[in-house]
Amino acid sequence: MAELTHLDAAGAANMVDVSDKAATTRTARAVGTVVMLPETLALIREGDAKKGDVIGTARLAGIMAAKRTHELIPLCHPLLISKVRVDCEIDETLPGLTVTAEVKVIGPTGVEMEALTAVSVACLTIYDMVKAADRGMRIEGIRLLAKDGGRSGAYRAEVAG
Repeated sequence: MAELTHLDAAGAANMVDVSDKAATTRTARAVGTVVMLPETLALIREGDAKKGDVIGTARLAGIMAAKRTHELIPLCHPLLISKVRVDCEIDETLPGLTVTAEVKVIGPTGVEMEALTAVSVACLTIYDMVKAADRGMRIEGIRLLAKDGGRSGAYRAEVAG
């Protein structure tokens, strides 16, 4: 198992010094789902949610969250993010929405936390916008799908099933 980099010799949390690391292109992709009643999904699909455009608002919330991850998660570095893409796809089989985020930076540290934060906040925004219709929605499966760049190289999540 890899050593935990955010702990010093005494076990205290600290921010990792990345000043000696090379600035390279780094990307990360994450995913999560919001499972809901078919009737709630119909409200979203048809644009009839009382609070407005659920998918558009969730996409913007995810982008904003990725850019502010360092303000939300202790010990994350503030990054000059080059790209954030958040997609919310209707999935009738859930029923619900699948949210994916891709984040890119040229810098000395990765963007896994930014991708995960983008997905998390987009899912929470979906919940908030239609909770009046369905308080039993479930946010599930938020996880890292892939990352590239940096000393540790590439990572790809194993495909379930």
